[in-house]
Amino acid sequence: MGASSSTDQEITEEEQEQQELESLAASTGALPILQKTFSKLSDPHTNLIPIESLQECFCLTFKNPMSRMSPMPKCFSRLLCHLGSAIVDLFFVADEGGVHWVEFLRGYIRCCGRMSLSLSLNTLYRLYATMSAKAGVPSELEFETEDDDSKISGYLMSNDVLMILWMCWIMSWSSEISKFSKRQAEVDLPNINHLLLSAVTSCTEISNDVNIWSCSISDLEIQLPAQKLHTWALTTVPSLAHCFTQYIHDRLQKCTTSEDSESSSLSIGDSFSSESHNTCLLTSGRAWAISLTLTSTLNKELLRTCVPRDGGGESESLLYRFVI
Repeated sequence: MGASSSTDQEITEEEQEQQELESLAASTGALPILQKTFSKLSDPHTNLIPIESLQECFCLTFKNPMSRMSPMPKCFSRLLCHLGSAIVDLFFVADEGGVHWVEFLRGYIRCCGRMSLSLSLNTLYRLYATMSAKAGVPSELEFETEDDDSKISGYLMSNDVLMILWMCWIMSWSSEISKFSKRQAEVDLPNINHLLLSAVTSCTEISNDVNIWSCSISDLEIQLPAQKLHTWALTTVPSLAHCFTQYIHDRLQKCTTSEDSESSSLSIGDSFSSESHNTCLLTSGRAWAISLTLTSTLNKELLRTCVPRDGGGESESLLYRFVI
């Protein structure tokens, strides 16, 4: 009798935990899509999602990365190859056969659950650090513990910041463009030197001998202390960490609707089509930077105007510079 009661109690605790996690997921509005994703990816015999399937769900694929407007770090494309595996390793705990429903819910909540902006940025830093390590170019970020809210220290190079910003652009673009294109699309990386310059000048002291307006900031090999960069992101681009949340939602949605794996492929490049040469028009890079300063619904509206449709061309809504 005693053993039976103990077993019943264990089952009750497991069910209670599942209900709590489902309630948290439902509070974000994502429970239906999580249920559909789990149903599609899980093995019907084991009721587990194979690790490889979950990694594929969150991965980016692309061909011939290139950059003509801003120097692209050589390791950037290699780093992006590890996005899917880094997400799974960081946030999802797997059993021997894969990820079961409770851990799938828990992993989603760690990625996209309700949390402070500071904690969301920490999640982004952890993701970048994991991807960098997998790509063989480990960053200098340090975390005191394995907890999500661990204090961060160390530093990032200016090149690291550029890659984080571009990675966030790609995640934002993927989330938006999937609504308009079902074929392989081309990502136009915008010129975001102004955003990188803002981070560098806010976090470091640059010698007077360096003309920051005429040099390539990403090539200066400047160290940006992690805590100062964190403060800059909180005050200047508070919506930056939301790019990751958008990406997770988009990939889950894509996983349940797309049968053609190539339809979600991204061809990453940097072409002049993403930046207008009309001096009266706001460039897509600056429009995106402005959208990152907004935490209201205006953020999404502005993002729609600065993302080229179907791999190029001008947006239907044009943003004009103006002087106050």
